[in-house]
Amino acid sequence: MRIAYVINSLEGGGAAFPVPDITRVMRQEGHEVELFALLRRDGRALPPIERTGLTVHVRDGNEKDNVAALRWLDRQVGAYRPDLLWTSLTRATAMGKLVGLKRRIPVVSWQHNAGLSKANIRLLRLLRGLTRLWVADSGCVLDFTRRRLGIPEDRVASWPIFRSNPDVPVARPWQPGDIVRVGSLGRLHRDKGYDILCAALTILKSHGALPPFEITVSGEGATRPYLESLIRDNHLTTLRLPGFNERVPEFLAGQHLYVQPSRREGLCIAMHEAMQAGLGVVASSVGEMPYTIEEGVCGHVVPPEDPMVLAEALATALHRPERLSELGQAARARVLTRFSPARFDAAGQTILQRIGHQVAA
Repeated sequence: MRIAYVINSLEGGGAAFPVPDITRVMRQEGHEVELFALLRRDGRALPPIERTGLTVHVRDGNEKDNVAALRWLDRQVGAYRPDLLWTSLTRATAMGKLVGLKRRIPVVSWQHNAGLSKANIRLLRLLRGLTRLWVADSGCVLDFTRRRLGIPEDRVASWPIFRSNPDVPVARPWQPGDIVRVGSLGRLHRDKGYDILCAALTILKSHGALPPFEITVSGEGATRPYLESLIRDNHLTTLRLPGFNERVPEFLAGQHLYVQPSRREGLCIAMHEAMQAGLGVVASSVGEMPYTIEEGVCGHVVPPEDPMVLAEALATALHRPERLSELGQAARARVLTRFSPARFDAAGQTILQRIGHQVAA
């Protein structure tokens, strides 16, 4: 098949980051693929995509010019003449469905989020009949897609988008005298809950003696000024915001613990990368995270938007830094098993064969 893969943007940290692994499976199965991005945004996902040799088409525009974006996509699809449109995230999915309807091209749609807004749920439900097959990126999203979007069993499949890599650098165990280093990766966006982390750190200041620690949130985004004001006003000297980090494996290998205080998630690739690097985690119970984390074995799961419980979980981990390596080893073993390359490739191959038979028919 000739596949047009349509995404919202090339923003770092979003659904564009798994594109190299996903399209590699497509091309190994003999399909031709080109990528169409409705926006560039920060463009940080583009270099790893281009290194795979994938052809990428990027539109100049903004998030509000939907008519112009739809016309651009229609022209691109008309020129490329694909056999299949494969869409990712709500805006690209809605536009891909309309172009597919006009040009009589079947559509496959990724579903990445188990916490969509009511408006996006209504939109996807309205257009759900225009997608041939819905692909959920995790178990929690599969359940959401069936239950909230009303997709029947015969039109939904699961392809978890995290492909583990056993060769990444592994974190060095904490040693007496070390500062306990706690890391996090994510856009500085309300969904990631870093304001909740700030509130938890404010609580920790009155929690009694803790070993020296620092928390580094590696990412960039619109909430930076607000977070910086929280850090300044509450004297959170243990929290750093150094910006986007392109060297993720090295960053994670330099930590002793990982924290993900999100309000909303799908699979959350960053947390799975942290576990793969041998880090125990403290994460909120949203998306796929509570299903991957084995409580007390790999780390701790806390309710979202509850800084008190988050503070308690961090205090528990920080009070026993000598145990962090044990948590990390268990986390790494769990992720390498549940998200092995063989499982990732097999899931994709099964879906591609399934949709290939439908297109051929």
